[in-house]
Order: sequence, then C-alpha cells, then structure tokens
Amino acid sequence: MEITDKKFRLFAGNTHPKLAQEIADILDTPLSAITLKKFSCGEIFVNLEETVRGRDVFIINTINRETVSEDFMETFIMCDAAKRSFAERVHVIIPHFGYARQDKIHDARESISAKLMAGLLTKSGADHVITLHLHADQIQAFFDVPVDNLSPKRMLVDKIKEQNLENPIIVSPDAGGAKYAKKIADMLGVELAILHKSRPAHNQAVLTHLIGNVEGKTAILVDDMVDTAGSVVGAKEALIKAGANKELCLVTTHPVFSGPAVDRLREAKFHKIIATNSMPLPKGSEDLNIEVVSVAPLIANVIQNVMEKRSVSKLFF
Repeated sequence: MEITDKKFRLFAGNTHPKLAQEIADILDTPLSAITLKKFSCGEIFVNLEETVRGRDVFIINTINRETVSEDFMETFIMCDAAKRSFAERVHVIIPHFGYARQDKIHDARESISAKLMAGLLTKSGADHVITLHLHADQIQAFFDVPVDNLSPKRMLVDKIKEQNLENPIIVSPDAGGAKYAKKIADMLGVELAILHKSRPAHNQAVLTHLIGNVEGKTAILVDDMVDTAGSVVGAKEALIKAGANKELCLVTTHPVFSGPAVDRLREAKFHKIIATNSMPLPKGSEDLNIEVVSVAPLIANVIQNVMEKRSVSKLFF
C-alpha cells in the first residue's frame, strides 16, 4: 500500500506493538522512533524522537485488560507530546476503548467514565479518534472531535462463512447487542435469536428468556466483547438446553478475557472462538481454539483514506 502524501508519522505505544507493526508494514512505512519508559515512582515518560512539526501524527495504542488506566495515561501523554511539538493533527487509534461500558448512570452517584475518558483524550491533544466497535454507538457524542467508529463485521462474516457450519443461527447474548447481531445475521442470510439477561452485580449475569427457535441449529454467539465470559458460557448452556447443537461458536470483537475468563472458556469447549486482534490475547489462552481476525488492514486503509482525504465510512459500512 502506498500513500501519496508521506507527511505523517506513525507512533506506537507499549500496549499492542505487534498490531502497530502490522499496520506499518501494510502502509510500507516505518514506525517512528519514540522513547517510552517509567520512572521508579511509576510516572510515565514520553519523548518523540522524530520531528512532527506540521505533520499528521497517528498514535496507535489500545487499552488492555488489567492496565486500563495506565494505558490511557500513556496515550494522553503521547498526545500531549505530539501537540506540544507542533503536530498539524493528532489522530489517536484506540482499537479497544476502555471504560466504554460506563456510558450512563445505572445507580445514583455513579460516574460516566466513558465521557470522562473522551474528554481527557480531547484535552490531551487528540484531533481525531479512530476506534473499533464501541460498546454503544452513542459514545461518539462524548467526544468534541471527530470519531471514526470502525466495524469489523465484514471481516467477521467472512470468517464465519469459512467455518461451513450446518444450519447456523446468530444469537445475541443480550438485548443490547441485538442490533449488531441482526446485521451479522442479515449479511449471512440466517435467522436471529436473542437471549435476555439481568445483571444483579458487576460481572454477573442471569439469563431469563430466549427469543427465537434454536432447536437443531448451530448457534453462533455474537458479542462486542467477552470480559469474564460468564454471560457467553451461561448463554451456551441455555442454548443447548433449548435444543441447539453442541458445536456452538463464539464471535467477539474484543477478547478482553479477564479474571476467570480463560478457565471458563476452556471448560465450555466452544467449537470455535473467532476474535479480532483489537488487543493481545492473554497468556494461557493458546489452547482455546481461537481464530484471530486481524484489523490491521482495515486500520491501514483508514489511515490511507484520511491522508488522501477520501471517505472512511465506505470501508466498513
């Protein structure tokens, strides 16, 4: 891939160097030199080792499990360094946007942390945010700068088709994800089923109803993210009780896989897990039969279109 206007810099944070390098390779451009380190007290230090004056700067840094707040802080400081070095525009690429589930007040006196992170990112110098499959589309309104909320559905649908599953049906593990799951089902030309769940506490889910007929069908659970895996494992059990084939598949954009997730998924023995590389997989997940769909080509195409002032939405809508 060749970009006619080479007046840009591509910097990678510490959170996902493999994805950043893959994007750089597709663009046929090197990652720009940067120093990222911690002082003994825990403070983060950033130094951009190449001039960015008058250039577009793209910062690639996802938000990982267990280091969510630290990853955001590193990103903020990278933005600040670019802005103070007279970058023309700062484009922040955050494939997995942490805190996205805290997008509204559920109980009195809660913070809307997704709005706070959006504000801090803008304040630190971001002129444009590129992210992947936000937990809720409305989060884009939290930003005072343009946001490209990329969708991986085309790539995920292609990977599902490769599985040649018998009598498939798409299943959303909750009502909130039904809209996205319906788009996947329509692209595949199959039916949709929806599970309803309630949450008595954080990271806990209780499944109560199933809308749709899954008897004798191969269920494909589609969720934007899998965190502790309690919801999807409970959904698998409910679907089998409802008559679905035992060879269930799980499709997710963000493989957060925190806490007991890896053990739960191992015990659940999904026929196949399909996930993007929006964040690195955790250690110990090597035996989970995961097929990783790289989002590097999509992001590289977005960077190219931004630099050449062409439409970005046509790449994923």
